[in-house]
Amino acid sequence: MPEDLAPGAAPVFRWARLEELSGPEVHALLSARERVFVVEQACAYQDADDLDPVSWHLVMHVDGALAACARVVDPGKKYEEPSIGRVMTVAEFRGRGLGDALMREAIAGTCSRFPGQGIRISAQAYLLGFYNALGFEAEGEPYLEDGIPHVGMRLAPGQARASSQA
Repeated sequence: MPEDLAPGAAPVFRWARLEELSGPEVHALLSARERVFVVEQACAYQDADDLDPVSWHLVMHVDGALAACARVVDPGKKYEEPSIGRVMTVAEFRGRGLGDALMREAIAGTCSRFPGQGIRISAQAYLLGFYNALGFEAEGEPYLEDGIPHVGMRLAPGQARASSQA
């Protein structure tokens, strides 16, 4: 459990396909993603896209509130292997170690659902060290995605690390 949370405030994870989420759950998820990726990052792009229906959605709640989320796109839809993206923590919950907990759950769940395939991500360049600590290795040159510097990264099968707090 992230050490900055109060006792009893352990993160609660839920994995779901888009069609398994209720209307209010989809609204909360997409609103949070838009708030972070479109508004906070001042990046005009369509967040909800054609990959949402072919993805697993990982949602983290803390004390009943949406705190963080990630999306795992099925293999063969974006990349050959499954990919983790749309990783974000709601502003009020940042600085508590939840991003690390979210990514460890996302990696474990992806490896469980798609064993032996590895995982690909398109990481914002400033988070390279964070993802390296989780076992991801950079591949290729940095590039701009929606005007933000990114780096392609891959986690080879069997390379997941238990924690980025090493």
